[in-house]
Amino acid sequence: MKMNQKTSNLDYLSAFIAIVGPPNVGKSTLLNRLLGSKVAIVSPKPQTTRNRVLGVYHGEGFQMVFIDTPGIHRTRTHLHRSMVASARATFSEVDMIAVMIDMLHPEDADMTSILKELKKSEKTALLIINKIDKGSPEVLLPIMETYRQRFLFDAIVPISALTGDGVQGLIEELKARLAPGPVFFPSDMKTDQTESFLIAEIIREKIFLFSRRELPYSSAVTVQNIEEIPKKTLMKVSAKIYVESESQKAILIGRGGRMVKKIGQSARKEIEGLFGIHTFLDLVVRVEKNWSKDPKALKRLGY
Repeated sequence: MKMNQKTSNLDYLSAFIAIVGPPNVGKSTLLNRLLGSKVAIVSPKPQTTRNRVLGVYHGEGFQMVFIDTPGIHRTRTHLHRSMVASARATFSEVDMIAVMIDMLHPEDADMTSILKELKKSEKTALLIINKIDKGSPEVLLPIMETYRQRFLFDAIVPISALTGDGVQGLIEELKARLAPGPVFFPSDMKTDQTESFLIAEIIREKIFLFSRRELPYSSAVTVQNIEEIPKKTLMKVSAKIYVESESQKAILIGRGGRMVKKIGQSARKEIEGLFGIHTFLDLVVRVEKNWSKDPKALKRLGY
């Protein structure tokens, strides 16, 4: 997990920090808030994050490398097992673990297994109670007391990842627990994600935002080609959206192609904002039957 160690001295502080928790508690929203820019996709639907996403926070004399993980939950398919295995692996790979819960749903059933993993890891651990902007302050203290009894956290930090309330305090709590270490990434780098990954994730986010029921969870995106044409200040992107059945394909394309056009227009606008270049986005919808249950298909699609 530890990346190229460019600089190391006793005055510099650094660490890898995993953000873990049940689905839909706001882990990706927090990562984006910490970095001041969007590196992880978000949607109101649970299990939006499928891959670990790395984000680098640069401070004066210190660096924190955050790993945003898929939500830990009961698994049903090969895809879910892959997602949860990816999240659980970070417990042994990082220096610190930030466990996030939702103030509105603090007793998530998956927290029992998360705390068991935490005890086994013996790592520095903080509890983040998110969404304090949506709950009553009177509810917060009992939640904090309950979790103090369940696990000896190094700190419990209430925040709102959405509004930023309490996030600076979280940064200070994490910084106080950093150890001398190397500069893992250059100061102008916020993520190690490739252009292809970022674009595929943006498209997938729009599928989550605009489609319903099982369709977002049955969709995967791969970028086939990226071509920059400097003379025309244009970037041409070809991508494929995979679904699991012909009926899903018909829904995703929509009547007269309206749905896929809506997804493409929204994605293209965000891609242009991210890369600062006019973009032509070509989306093709294909059927990969039951890909979420097929280990070989999962591997081909980046899971």
